[in-house]
Parts: sequence; structure tokens; C-alpha cells
Amino acid sequence: MVKVRMAAPVLQQNDEVARENRELFREKGLFVLNLMSSPGSGKTSILERTIEKLAGRLKLGVIEGDIYTTRDAERIEKFGIPVVQINTAGSCHLDARMVQPALDDFVLDELDLLIVENVGNLVCPAEFDLGEDAAAAVLSVAEGNDKPVKYPLVFRESSVVLINKIDLLPYTDCDIGLLQEDLKKINPQLELFQVSARLDEGFDPWIAWLEQQVKAKKKRPS
Repeated sequence: MVKVRMAAPVLQQNDEVARENRELFREKGLFVLNLMSSPGSGKTSILERTIEKLAGRLKLGVIEGDIYTTRDAERIEKFGIPVVQINTAGSCHLDARMVQPALDDFVLDELDLLIVENVGNLVCPAEFDLGEDAAAAVLSVAEGNDKPVKYPLVFRESSVVLINKIDLLPYTDCDIGLLQEDLKKINPQLELFQVSARLDEGFDPWIAWLEQQVKAKKKRPS
């Protein structure tokens, strides 16, 4: 008879390390964001715009997750902020055990906000707790408005969805009203921000949300 072993221990081990990460972030008063999306949504472009707008206002660090290459980390490095690349060499997500050793490459006491750009995937990343304070998902209108109902977990686990590439709406079949309605059905607490990274539009509410979260984290007792 074939014995079947469930994958629960893997997630259990990950959750134990995630708790260690979360405790460290609490001690440092550091707000940590897990940024998720499918490939091609414009996630790195949104991150670049975010860094530009927070320059001189918050001290940022970035962890870049990719299967291969350092291309996204090289884009972020140009902004003069600390960035660490994690290559998974095949895994479709980051997990807490990957993130933990990367934290040693930062001076966490000198950061206000750490953004983890997860591997491009709408399924696996949402299953693994990194110890983050919140998750944000990026969804482009070019992907169509059926993605929330097809991949609900990532949106259920997120606090924010940035609907990107709104400048392309006239050239797509995306029904943005239906898209937002479906997102709210999945997670009524979601904050929804419509942005265009290419045209640098719609970012003020997103930046305000980030600043509010960082401020609130620093006020929590250590």
C-alpha cells in the first residue's frame, strides 16, 4: 500500500519561521509589505513609482524575489536604497525561510518600510506567510476581469489591490466595475486603488495608505 504524507508540516515549519520574522519586525517597529501579482502586471514598475514618491519621506528597503536573474533588483538598486535579491531557482514563491537570512543584509533599525516583491504568480505566494504586516496585490486591466474569481486566495489574503494599467482600459475588454465588484465580494475589506505606473497616475491614495501603516506600526508598543 502506498503511504501518502500531507504537506502540512512544510507549511507548519514555514509558519514557525514567519512568527520569528514577525516578532523581529515588531521589535524594530518596521512595517513589512508582501507585494504579489502575476508576471507582467507592472508590479516592479509600481514599486519604482512608490520608491520615487516616498523618497525623503520614508526609509525603504526591498527584497526582490525571482526564479532567476537579478534584473528587477538592478532596477531598484538605481534608487540608492538597500535591495537584496532572492532567486528561488524554480520555486514559484518566496517563503519565510528564504526571507529570514536575507534580513541579515539590512540594517533594520534604519528602515521604516520593507517591501518584499514576491515571485510573479497568482497562486503560490498567497499560501506562504512571510511574517509581513500586510499584503498588496497588483492586477492589471490587461489581464481581464476574471482573475479574482479564478484566483481568489491572493485577493482574500491582501489588504490592498492596485488595479494597474488603467490607461489601457479603452483597448481592453476589462469591465472595471465588475472587476471591483468581484474583488469586494471576495474581500469586503479591500482597499482598491486605480493606477497607471506608465503615466504616473493615481498613486496619492496608495502612498497615503503606506505612510499611515508605517506610522501606526511605529506607535505600537514593542
